[in-house]
Amino acid sequence: MDGLDRFLATFFNARIFARYLPDMLAGVWTTIWLAGAVIALGLSLGLALACLRAYGWRIANFFIICFADMGRALPPLVLILIMYFGLPGLGLRMPGPLVLILVLGTVLAAFAEEIFWAGLTSVPKGQWEAGRATGLGFTQTLVQIALPQAARLALPPLVNRVLAISKMTALGSVIGVSEILSVASTAQSFTGSAAPLTMGAIAYVIVFLPLVVLTRLLERRFAWKV
Repeated sequence: MDGLDRFLATFFNARIFARYLPDMLAGVWTTIWLAGAVIALGLSLGLALACLRAYGWRIANFFIICFADMGRALPPLVLILIMYFGLPGLGLRMPGPLVLILVLGTVLAAFAEEIFWAGLTSVPKGQWEAGRATGLGFTQTLVQIALPQAARLALPPLVNRVLAISKMTALGSVIGVSEILSVASTAQSFTGSAAPLTMGAIAYVIVFLPLVVLTRLLERRFAWKV
């Protein structure tokens, strides 16, 4: 067996691919719905907090800023381990997928809040004043005038952050969530072959490459034209 044959047998073993394909497809589905739940939770919570911060309530803003800073500073893996292995000591047990969604969703919310807030603060003051001058209340000005402009400004950094955190669903493998990496790692331990890991890499490309292309199209679509 020459070098090429050894390489193919190690990383692209067709027999192992066929054996673990059903498990990998199940892992792909788990990864997709977990990523969707994380994105939905993170973006909605981040947007709500940024809008709440716009009202300028000092006490609320203090807690929002603390939440955003802590969420961006703490490694998600640490939070996952604390919630999954630590909370049962207090009598609170949560399934692995729920832990993963809550942790990654709140981490994404921390980043999304700051990104949306940066977009809101980038809207010229005259836009706010113009809205109020036409008889709109603060909330109407926020939703109808400031927020659409802020969302457009926030889109490029936001979609990249969404991509980065969505791929962190792989951290679920440390708490037994049967997503792509968990399936690949388990298969690798049983077979002693790197082929399942290759399957995992291919699966990640299939799942996330279309999202990468979509984000690039969105960036071009909503880019400011000079």
